Amino acid sequence: MLRGTRIVEIEALGPAPFAGMLFADLGADVIVVHRKQAAVPGAPQRSLLDRGKRSIALDLKNADDVAVLMRLVATADGLIEGFRPGVMERLGLGPEACLAANPRLVYGRMTGWGQHGPLAGAAGHDMNYIGLSGALWYASVPGEPPMAPPTLVGDIGGGALYLAIGMLAGIMNARASGEGSVVDAAIVDGSAHMMNLLMSLAQSGALAAERGQSLLDGPHWCRVYRTSDGGFISVQCVEPKFYALFLDRLGLTTDPQFTNQFDRELWQKLSNRLATIFAAKPRDEWATLFDGSDACVSPVLSPQEAALHPHMAARRSWLTVDGVLQAAAAPRFSGWEQKTPAKSPMRGEHDAEIRAGLPS
Repeated sequence: MLRGTRIVEIEALGPAPFAGMLFADLGADVIVVHRKQAAVPGAPQRSLLDRGKRSIALDLKNADDVAVLMRLVATADGLIEGFRPGVMERLGLGPEACLAANPRLVYGRMTGWGQHGPLAGAAGHDMNYIGLSGALWYASVPGEPPMAPPTLVGDIGGGALYLAIGMLAGIMNARASGEGSVVDAAIVDGSAHMMNLLMSLAQSGALAAERGQSLLDGPHWCRVYRTSDGGFISVQCVEPKFYALFLDRLGLTTDPQFTNQFDRELWQKLSNRLATIFAAKPRDEWATLFDGSDACVSPVLSPQEAALHPHMAARRSWLTVDGVLQAAAAPRFSGWEQKTPAKSPMRGEHDAEIRAGLPS
């Protein structure tokens, strides 16, 4: 879908290379500018996040290599960088210099705190950003410290995906207007924006400031329960008709305590009862009981188990390429065949090829 689009990615960590991988998965020509030596000792020679990209190795403190990069920037639709504010400017590669070389360029900046604000220059990681943005607040059962799935809410959801959609919007605008732009993609902004679906529940009184009292973080029918074999089963039967099916499968339809689904006073007591019930049998036995129903119950699988599940296998959502388990490209498009992800390059593998294609 992005054939004919070129993205130059400056090697960084986390959400920046993930965004580059997403562009490559969708067919863009992504050229990653690797350091000549790996920045992290012990890093794989071929990073999964570099799949489908081409690699050139440059020293951005070397004037000749900077000149090569600027020639490359002149051919690009977009550039991705993931450094703290000011780093690219000190290298002479900030937005002003790059847009002077290519006025149509969309310059994508990926940070945790953003390009300005009191914390802009501070260090941080996923959990710090989503903690400050409000996105971590509801991420656990009552009484337990908040803990979101590592990297998904911040680095990927609030970071890489917002960078990608921001750059796509910028590229569309550049093609219509001839003018490039700078995308300030901050994880604190993106993860806060992601909260708006949850915040919409406040309009109907379904979102409380106190954890464990809202529609999606307090009820017994919106929990993960431990099973007898140490596995877990997820339950989220929000709608009354699905809740009724859930009770039917468990033989609880006539139990008076379970009748009023939305009685907040009973939620914790009924959660305790369900915890006892689910602890009596192994995960897969529960999964079989609910399989094929609309009760909204499913097992909690590891990535390795998910790859083997019939539904995930039918969609080829998980693939093993060169011995590495990885998720397939998403989303899918009609009329386009799903392809096995292209191999990740070695550092500097395409130097000669890329240099040969640059304008003089």
